Amino acid sequence: MQLRGPLSRSTVESFLESTAVPLRLACHRPDGSLWMLSLWFRYRDGTLQCATGADADVVTFLEHDPAVAFEVSTNDPPYRGVRGNGTTTVEPDPEKVVLRELLERYLESTETPFARRLLADDREEVTITIDLETVYGWDFSGRMADALEE
Repeated sequence: MQLRGPLSRSTVESFLESTAVPLRLACHRPDGSLWMLSLWFRYRDGTLQCATGADADVVTFLEHDPAVAFEVSTNDPPYRGVRGNGTTTVEPDPEKVVLRELLERYLESTETPFARRLLADDREEVTITIDLETVYGWDFSGRMADALEE
């Protein structure tokens, strides 16, 4: 992973480990047009991992062209985040290991009706792993310190 921007590797990694907002993922459809979607993620061993249904359109898109761009950023000022690009792999997750961890990370439970629907035995799940190539981290806290003052 090539790191760019003012943030250190440990700051970028800490942000990705502790921030539970959806990752925005940009990829190409087979016709060459762009597609963007939001996915829950976790940071593991220098990669970003997401879960989705095996029949999701994005799976077909990534199997056709594994190159992606992504962004993980806060939604409220002062803004900070990480963006970059990488290459994906898509692998079956029959035990739904990644999905279970994401449900705990984002919902703090696997027992809600929504979680139970996603974890249903008849639903096939895959893991999308993004191998990070170039990563740029930013934090506008300093320059936006007075943004919320009244």
